[in-house]
This record gives sequence, C-alpha cells and structure tokens, in this order.
Amino acid sequence: MMAEVGQLGKILGPQGLMPNPKTGTVTPNVAKAVEDFKKGKVEIKNDKLGNVHLSIGKVSFSAEDLKSNLEEVIAVITRAKPASSKGEYIKSVFISSTMGPSVPVDINL
Repeated sequence: MMAEVGQLGKILGPQGLMPNPKTGTVTPNVAKAVEDFKKGKVEIKNDKLGNVHLSIGKVSFSAEDLKSNLEEVIAVITRAKPASSKGEYIKSVFISSTMGPSVPVDINL
C-alpha cells in the first residue's frame, strides 16, 4: 500500500501528513487503529526547533479533564527525556485554542 501512497509524498510529506507504520497510520488492523484514535490516541509532533505540538482536548472538555490531560502530557514528555540530556528539559509551556492567543502555563506548581 505504501507504494501507492508514496506517489502523494510530495504533497503530504511537507505537511507532515504522510502515513507512517511507526505512528500507526499504516496498519493491517484498521479496526484497532480507528478504535485507538477514537479513544484519544494522539501523536506528539515536534518541529525542527524542538517545539512540541499536540492537542490535549476539545472545547467540550471540562477544565478538570483538560488539566489532567495536560499533566499527563507533561509527564510523558518528561519520562521521554534521554539520560544523556543535561539541564532543563521543558523550558516553557503555552496553551492555546486553534485560532486563539496563547497563554503561558507555570508547570513548576
């Protein structure tokens, strides 16, 4: 299947939308992949400057749900810190709606 999708690489690649077996977007078990994404599986993407971009919820979520999702994301990123990395791993956190202004979050509380 990747041979057929590979022709779209020039369009999907630069946008970060190219299917990839490592991220679970190419799988022989489509039903399980759809179920996982419906349950809330998210991809953590980062750009070349080290900024992490991901969704922690929707407008319909309660404030408590968004807070617990943010805490879990910070915990996952902190656990992923390589042992060879020295110093401060997460320097700052900002949260925003899709088209809204960002708000700084103090993670040292």
